[in-house]
Amino acid sequence: MAGSEPAIAPGMADEPDSLVLHMLRRIDANVAELRDDVRELKVQMTHVEEGLAGVNRRIDRVELRLDRIERRLELTDAPR
Repeated sequence: MAGSEPAIAPGMADEPDSLVLHMLRRIDANVAELRDDVRELKVQMTHVEEGLAGVNRRIDRVELRLDRIERRLELTDAPR
């Protein structure tokens, strides 16, 4: 049997394909999980941005009120 190719047991030729398929399925599951995580992070980020916008509006109103108080008390040199 010198020079002949080794005998392959039935089903062994399918193993590399099965292994690749198994790895691809694991990668696909991981990508799906990452996609869900990114979607959730986007929603959370939107809530943070909306909250920050609200804080900025409040700061703007306080600044206007403070300017008005300073003008009434004549604490400023020149009007803004």
